[in-house]
Amino acid sequence: MQNIVVYPGTFDPMTCGHNDLAIRASQLFDKVIVAVTENTRKKSVFDLEQRVKLARSILSQQINIEVLSFSGLLVDFCKSQKANVVLRGLRAVSDFEYEFQLAGMNRRLAPDIETIFLTPAQDYTFVSSTLVREVAELGGDISTLVHPEVQDALQNHFENQIKD
Repeated sequence: MQNIVVYPGTFDPMTCGHNDLAIRASQLFDKVIVAVTENTRKKSVFDLEQRVKLARSILSQQINIEVLSFSGLLVDFCKSQKANVVLRGLRAVSDFEYEFQLAGMNRRLAPDIETIFLTPAQDYTFVSSTLVREVAELGGDISTLVHPEVQDALQNHFENQIKD
């Protein structure tokens, strides 16, 4: 039996912290599925298709990482992919309470799917997609926080917003 982990998120945008967790997970599991979801509660900078495309490009060198989109319950997606583990990232103690609640609900819905937590490399513990978007929108340097393709995409997005 393969150990397949699903790493879910909106990845709007995918940061170096996300990349770090996906790559480290690829060393622990037979297969990693980066599961990009639409979050209707958040206003996304990039649409779902563009977020998937960026993630696939960034992670293309990793042979056991696949990037897919999904909607609906995470546990249903995990079952459809025959995944037995969910990966969640923890940057700070403030993330723990919310992630703990999610893990508990997922366990209630699907007791056979485990949730594990990884912390990003110390250089990325403060990095969030929200902060990256805000810094990029204000013209700040995000070159050490995201892949160059993401940096270009964000710059193009915000330049086009100014023109409109």
